[in-house]
Amino acid sequence: MIAAAPKSAFRNPQSAIVRGLIHVALYGLALLTLFPFLWMLSTSLKPEGEVFTWPPRMLPWPPVWSNYAEAWHIAPFGRYFLNTAIVAVSVTGVSLFLNSLAAYAFARLRFRGRDLLFMCLLGTMMIPAQVTMIPTFLLLKQLGWLDSYLGLTVPGFAGAFGIFMLRQFMLTIPEDLLDAARLDGCTEFRTYRQIVLPLCKPALATLAVFTFMGAWNDFILPLIVVKSGEMRTLTLAVAALSSGLYVMSFPLMMAAATFVILPVLVAFLFAQRFFTRSIVLGGLK
Repeated sequence: MIAAAPKSAFRNPQSAIVRGLIHVALYGLALLTLFPFLWMLSTSLKPEGEVFTWPPRMLPWPPVWSNYAEAWHIAPFGRYFLNTAIVAVSVTGVSLFLNSLAAYAFARLRFRGRDLLFMCLLGTMMIPAQVTMIPTFLLLKQLGWLDSYLGLTVPGFAGAFGIFMLRQFMLTIPEDLLDAARLDGCTEFRTYRQIVLPLCKPALATLAVFTFMGAWNDFILPLIVVKSGEMRTLTLAVAALSSGLYVMSFPLMMAAATFVILPVLVAFLFAQRFFTRSIVLGGLK
């Protein structure tokens, strides 16, 4: 008897070609997305006279590692790192607490006007940040929070996007689980703290990365709040470099920009597995 051929031998070769073309297209798009970051790294390692040479060189040789040391010492980047870290960590921690509390109330508590209030909250997501820029500045000025950590952090302590995201995730938690906790004598806050929050770790991690990235890379709020050089954040420092306040050098600017994105890149890579888990758990509903 002739042995039956494996099923893989009868697969349509056109499907393999299509999959190969899709992979090539995806790799090309990924490379296109990464190209600005690769060019930034390349420029940060070039001497000043090689930045505008033609044809451009992607891999400078020898690399000028001293650009990073010079960029670090040309301005007080240590102070700017500290300011940015305080703002980003404070905004991330407080916003996770406040957003999750509000999300739990909208998802699991019943009170009059809940749905109307939630719709009004979602409506604020359609308002551009430029519209609220002047009212925010005037309010911070009246409170005396200009050029302070309070002015840089308090406006980001809560947001409609975070509340909406966590609410949608909390709706996937079975109500019977929460009822069992209440029957055991748990208060609403204890149910929120010991039952709901542990189950929302993927969504909380995802929101934490988004919030941290937004606070770390924020430029508009520090621009209208900060007046002194001591309270500058990293984004304002890079803008000062590009304006020629310290020195006009493209390699030094790109080296400073590398300082800015490294913490965000590390945070994203650390929480990447939570993104996938959050999408999977959210799709199970």
